[in-house]
Amino acid sequence: MDIKRSFGEALRQARKARNMSQEDFSVISSRTYISSLERGLKSPTLEKVDIIAEEIGVHPLTLLALAYSKGSRPKPLSELIDQITNELKEVV
Repeated sequence: MDIKRSFGEALRQARKARNMSQEDFSVISSRTYISSLERGLKSPTLEKVDIIAEEIGVHPLTLLALAYSKGSRPKPLSELIDQITNELKEVV
């Protein structure tokens, strides 16, 4: 699965977990754009990920972690979070 499709699934999962519809994003984006993201047809900019995450009420890294947990090399979220934590410790 490619990252665009993985991000789309993560976005849909987070949106539904918050009981939000695609129309709820009309202030920040069109429903068509959100639908295109969820279907893996478009790839958002970092700025757009930030705006979408804020609208959902999650940290942008939450959306990205969900996306990468579903990607071409799926990994359980707990393992992914441990990996990220260790890598951050190495570079900070």
